[in-house]
Amino acid sequence: MTDLVKVDVQDGVGVITLNRPEAKNAVNLEVAQGVADAVDKLEADNSVVALIITGAGGTFCSGMDLKAFARGERPSIPGRGFAGLTEYQLSKPLIAAVEGYALAGGCELALASDIIVAAQTAQFGIPEVKRGLVAAAGGVLKLAKTMPYGAAMELALTGDFIKAERARELGLVTQVTDEGKALDGALELAKRIAQNGPLAVKASKELVSMSIKWVDKDLLEAQKAIIDPVFKSKDAIEGATAFAEKRSPNWTGK
Repeated sequence: MTDLVKVDVQDGVGVITLNRPEAKNAVNLEVAQGVADAVDKLEADNSVVALIITGAGGTFCSGMDLKAFARGERPSIPGRGFAGLTEYQLSKPLIAAVEGYALAGGCELALASDIIVAAQTAQFGIPEVKRGLVAAAGGVLKLAKTMPYGAAMELALTGDFIKAERARELGLVTQVTDEGKALDGALELAKRIAQNGPLAVKASKELVSMSIKWVDKDLLEAQKAIIDPVFKSKDAIEGATAFAEKRSPNWTGK
């Protein structure tokens, strides 16, 4: 297990913590593999009924490590998606405990969970369009299933952020806590879930997921034809490079 991803188990709840606070928990390939390994460990642990994913240092996740992307690295695991999780169907319920930013792939990572608990100061967004990219880890597909069509379209096309209270109004966030208390809120909820019959919890999660939350695999395949040319474009590299160099990008549309 990499030091970039921490795992803790208490009272039937497994907590996965992204541990790159100096990089606002941006996901590189090592983090993605660490999350995948942590999920496998907790899925196999019969004492664990519910899972939580969170981030160290007051930030949930700022998304893909753009510096690593500019070097040619893609932080995805085949069959599991971005951060080793966004395309993976866990058998156990997953709660995202969000402090600070859940942006780009970080927002998509939160969307991969079943329930989001957020501190009132948390912010959500998929700003990929600002970097010449597309939210390719299921974000643009899941938003319209989570919130009203117009709100989903506004977030996808502007790349703007929304705060936790607005995210709750739109149905993205389930609970809003005081700043610094998102993990406490998620733990309280997860422990309530863990008191129930594990087989019943798994079956109930599967049925709700099947009816609403699962991203159709045909959609994931279909989006590749639309998104792949964007990720291979000169604009994609320019957007990531401009971010790393702290300047405005010079778009060419190529």
